[in-house]
Amino acid sequence: MLQAFDERNRDLIVSVGGRLTHRDEAAVSPFDSAVQGGDAVWEGLRLYRGRIFRLDEHLARLRRSARALAFEAVPPNEEIIAEIRRTLAANQMHDNVHIRLTLSRGVKITSGMDPRLNQSGPTLIVLPEHKPPVYDQEGITLVTSSVRRAPPDSLDPKIHHNNLLTSILAKIEANIAGADDAVMLDHRGFVAETNATNLFLVTGGRLGTPSAAACPEGITRQAVLDLAAASGIGCTVGDFSLAQLHTADELFVTGTMGGIVPVLALDGRTIGAGAPGGVTRRLAGLFAELTASAGTEII
Repeated sequence: MLQAFDERNRDLIVSVGGRLTHRDEAAVSPFDSAVQGGDAVWEGLRLYRGRIFRLDEHLARLRRSARALAFEAVPPNEEIIAEIRRTLAANQMHDNVHIRLTLSRGVKITSGMDPRLNQSGPTLIVLPEHKPPVYDQEGITLVTSSVRRAPPDSLDPKIHHNNLLTSILAKIEANIAGADDAVMLDHRGFVAETNATNLFLVTGGRLGTPSAAACPEGITRQAVLDLAAASGIGCTVGDFSLAQLHTADELFVTGTMGGIVPVLALDGRTIGAGAPGGVTRRLAGLFAELTASAGTEII
């Protein structure tokens, strides 16, 4: 899976620190914390017909992450939403848009990792793109990466931070193997997530998903858990081994970039019948109905 350039994005207007500029002219200071040490938090938002799905939940996670990293200041939600609106309006965007929202600790007075060098407040970056779901909705293939997710006492996954190097290393392994993405294990050897999405399995009609001990608590993941509970689909949140994924009746991944996407094969093993399963199709349909009717009006 390789995302293609969308010609509609050639003349994007982006917001960096409150300044709207053409994508080719946008500038982040070399003294910004995002550049100096990946010292930033981020959210991926999706715009459906003028509404952003679960915007409040995304902004709450952004704020929690920034507080956990001891950011001195975080813009109020109203200010962030206003900047999102302004950027979308500048691009005349209304639907099928992915928004990368980044908040760094800000610009330092001199190079260094000490947060006390950040004395001018955070930098907010709003990057919207015309971007349909990036995965093949008919299904993807996965391999297991040798790269492990960090334990919570090393880098807590509840901090939605910009340090994505382990994910990038896992994605490199998937690329080399000819797979779409890579499954990542935690430090104990249990399944955590993929390099980019949360994972669900279906066995005997019952849903399961790894705990968030070593992976972010995905917003789409929670939406699926809510839909399953409302539809009477039982679900276990806990520890799952690779063998349980290899022998599952169905597998699917969830995330803002792709929604709900079936997994057809993992590590060369066909999952179920090698086609989207009934539970996956049902939840994908319910999720499509939800995103078509819910969300914060932004346009």
